Amino acid sequence: MRISFIVAKAENNIIGINNQLPWHLKTDLQHFKKITMGHHMLMGRKTFESIGKALPGRMSLVISSDPRPAENSVLWFNSIFRAIKHAERSGESELFIIGGEKIFKYALSLVDRIYLTEVKGEIKGDVYFPQLSLKNWKKISEQNFKKDAENDHDFSILVLDRK
Repeated sequence: MRISFIVAKAENNIIGINNQLPWHLKTDLQHFKKITMGHHMLMGRKTFESIGKALPGRMSLVISSDPRPAENSVLWFNSIFRAIKHAERSGESELFIIGGEKIFKYALSLVDRIYLTEVKGEIKGDVYFPQLSLKNWKKISEQNFKKDAENDHDFSILVLDRK
């Protein structure tokens, strides 16, 4: 099973502010849906609460020190490793880790691929993506997008595989 991050970050590594995304990129949200549909997504409790519900067509694996009973495509775990094992036992081909900051930091060494949206500019925020050394990663693809009516910043979508 491949373990992947899917994340949007600003040039200063900001990924959120006040439990929200600090930008609106409709094209990136559509990309996120297309890539994650039909898969398991692993996230922290705050990320799950910021989304507000289980996303259709995907299984949410939520990490929390206070797990809750399973409900509507949401399973709670007190360990990233237990959640990964569950996805593996379920026959998952690619597990997507979607945040937040603590989950990204803890799982960085476990990841094989990163679907990285780089938002152009220094953005104000309070949640960061860990510093990424690109010497450990090979760029597989890159698409560039300009600010328009549906996207409030210029951005690029990259796919990186661990060397």
